Amino acid sequence: MLTTEVKNKIIVQMNSHRTNYTSDNKHAIVLGINNAQYSRIKNGELTKVISEPKWISLARILGVELKENRQWETVKTETFNYITTQLESCQNRSISAIFCDIAGIGKSHTAKYYVENNQNAVYIDCSQVKSKQKLIRKIAREFGVDHSGRYADVYEDLVFYIQTIATPLIILDEAGDLDYSAFLELKALWNATEYLCGWYMMGADGLEQKITRQKDLKKVGYTEIFDRYGNGYKKVTPNGKDALLEFNMQQIALVSKANHSNVSPTVMYSKTLGSLRKVRVEIEKQQLAA
Repeated sequence: MLTTEVKNKIIVQMNSHRTNYTSDNKHAIVLGINNAQYSRIKNGELTKVISEPKWISLARILGVELKENRQWETVKTETFNYITTQLESCQNRSISAIFCDIAGIGKSHTAKYYVENNQNAVYIDCSQVKSKQKLIRKIAREFGVDHSGRYADVYEDLVFYIQTIATPLIILDEAGDLDYSAFLELKALWNATEYLCGWYMMGADGLEQKITRQKDLKKVGYTEIFDRYGNGYKKVTPNGKDALLEFNMQQIALVSKANHSNVSPTVMYSKTLGSLRKVRVEIEKQQLAA
């Protein structure tokens, strides 16, 4: 059973998360609870409102840790600044782009941080919603649109909602994992919201290889998708072994310092080879050993 302290943390995060939505009703849909439950929880009621599994679900959706962990500091690395600028441009101008770069440089963390701090922006981990239906229903849910009804209705409601809100942005992480039918549905959704919605597709090198290969094979839809997303691939890492090493060392030094690592950036690089995901693991291990 979750403690009162953890439930209060969930409520605090819920109230903070609420600022990104236009109404309590929209936010309740995102959280998977009804309006009455939402109102009672918002007012501080902790017992006999929702089940314990639902509290755990709220913690997951809102990113609340169920055990006490040290606060992780987000750092404005070169990757963070580059992607943030790209996301701002896509959202404010309702344009689209594809970002393809090596794994472990902070792409996903930056995108999630942006969504937490900007209204009408949603983050989709495509590796979890590979099919057309799961993808569209997930996007609808993140916007607070009813996602549980007939698929055609969910799609139409989502299109209508995107067309009516100010500068929406949809971030598609791990986009290379999407099924072919899901890619085609993205083209349809892009067409239905042209000049009204920003899109940002992200992935590692495999995403670029997949799109390029399918374009070369003239598979229906890929050339059109590539055109709609800017006809190019964005990246932040430099070319060349020495330049990439310097880039990684700078990012590691910033993240390590902000999160109180007790080893030098050089040692940290030898342990992680530049992956900020592994840097976090190493710092957590240091904290456990302290």
